[in-house]
Amino acid sequence: MKALLIAGDRSGSGKTSITLAIAALLSKSQKVQTFKVGMDYIDPSYLTGVTGRPCRNLDGFVMDPAHIRMIFDHGCRDADVALVEGVRGLYEGAEALSNRGSTAEIARELDLNVILVVNARSITRSAAALVKGFLAFDPGVRISGVIANNITGDRHRQKTVRAIEHYCGIPVIGTIPHTAAMELTMRHLGLIPYLEGIGHTEFSERIEAITGIIGEHIDLDRLLALAGEYTPSTRPSPLDSPGGADVRIGVALDEAFNFYYADLFDVLRALGAECVPYSPIRDRLPDADGYILGGGYPELFGKELEANAPAREALFEASRNGTPIYAECGGLIYLTDRLLLQKGFSGSERDFEYEMCGVFSGQTSMPARRALGYVVGMSAADSPLGAASFRGHEFHYSDVALEPGTRYAYRLTRGSGIRDAKDGAVRDRTIASYTHLHPVTSLDMFGHFVDCCRNRA
Repeated sequence: MKALLIAGDRSGSGKTSITLAIAALLSKSQKVQTFKVGMDYIDPSYLTGVTGRPCRNLDGFVMDPAHIRMIFDHGCRDADVALVEGVRGLYEGAEALSNRGSTAEIARELDLNVILVVNARSITRSAAALVKGFLAFDPGVRISGVIANNITGDRHRQKTVRAIEHYCGIPVIGTIPHTAAMELTMRHLGLIPYLEGIGHTEFSERIEAITGIIGEHIDLDRLLALAGEYTPSTRPSPLDSPGGADVRIGVALDEAFNFYYADLFDVLRALGAECVPYSPIRDRLPDADGYILGGGYPELFGKELEANAPAREALFEASRNGTPIYAECGGLIYLTDRLLLQKGFSGSERDFEYEMCGVFSGQTSMPARRALGYVVGMSAADSPLGAASFRGHEFHYSDVALEPGTRYAYRLTRGSGIRDAKDGAVRDRTIASYTHLHPVTSLDMFGHFVDCCRNRA
């Protein structure tokens, strides 16, 4: 199969729109498996949407090389092309003096050819200097071609292409015009999730417009010619399902809760669990042996979540009856007593307050401090996820204030958590945190949770 990585020279280079369009165009004739570098949910939702195959995350800070290779090989099975979207600039990562956590680390680990997206707005010959610096910075990263973005005219295009190809010795395979039609819709945590937007005509038309523009200005044949060859391993993987399930786990999945890594569903099936998706906005709580509530945007659906009182009350009762529940970020917010959206949030002129599930006594307030970055910590043995060291990430603009005496299962050495580097609030067999865990790197923790559900069953 072919394998290629699309990287940017910086955040805002346009690599997300460009990768999205390339994936959509290639998927018309081939099976395209996409990956996203970094602990991100929203970009993968778009890549999943346009290819019909679950996009998977790769991250060198959270994952060790064996995890990266396992996830990549598992995702690539029966695909024709593997397309990896980078994060931020090619060399941006967790540390100043190493590639750790960067797109460059993934390129090296998987030996992938790189296409560099350069924001060429207002520069021509300087774009060549920029590319030359990227080429020289790490000889172990193989940059094979360039896409120049934000081109404002024919003269701009000609000078930029000629300079890069002359001074850098690599081809420019695309020049994308500067136009507002290339911009995807944003909000406070980034792009609008694909699952939320796909039902709206304007959203679909914008994706089609972006795909059309890029299709006219990128040479896909040259792009595939620059891709390397990759042969996925066929060895058995911990992500393989043995078939059959002896435990049911309800998974909140709708417009309000959709931040999940694709590998979660493979991991749960491999652990012998059947996933039962439901909507906290419109469904009753399904009959299950345990529940998972991921992140998302509950703050944008406070009215609808409050209105579905039967689902909230049933989840409260399930928690008090000892049914295992695991919640991350948006799920944590949903499990507090109430959600307060203060004046100014999304341009509102007054406060709005919505009743939530009340599993944890306390209140969520928005907007609040921004918490963004990697998390490192330890989980206590008596938590529903068991004793383990873990790495993950957090990304939110909310503040959760829980009552004094709340027990916390996580102690963080990196990251903010709910309060004072404490995270993973526990009550009965319910645990809720701001920390997002990756299910492959935290396989033992999810295995412990499934065992708790199995014992409950």
